[in-house]
Amino acid sequence: MEEMELIFFEIISTVGTARSAFIDAIGLAKKGDFEGAEAKVKEGNEHFLTGHKSHAKLIQKEASDEKIEFSLLLVHAEDQMMSAEAFKILSEEFIDVYKRIEEGS
Repeated sequence: MEEMELIFFEIISTVGTARSAFIDAIGLAKKGDFEGAEAKVKEGNEHFLTGHKSHAKLIQKEASDEKIEFSLLLVHAEDQMMSAEAFKILSEEFIDVYKRIEEGS
């Protein structure tokens, strides 16, 4: 497998794991387990950061005039990154909302 494909798959794998952690965080918050939810967000952030660093490698290559060929894997990797980032934001918002609901009870 080429170096670029390995980077693409690393991004897909790590940010996919991050997205799953963010989704799990929402479920835990819904059950009132805010400590667990926040731990899942932290876990998700760690995986997302790993994927983000891999993505930064690609940007550095392109900035150094190394041509990055168009690839559906790259498009998929970037799509997964954006999706994970959206779930990160949503998980933080849901945790806050569920905390407020519980405080109001």
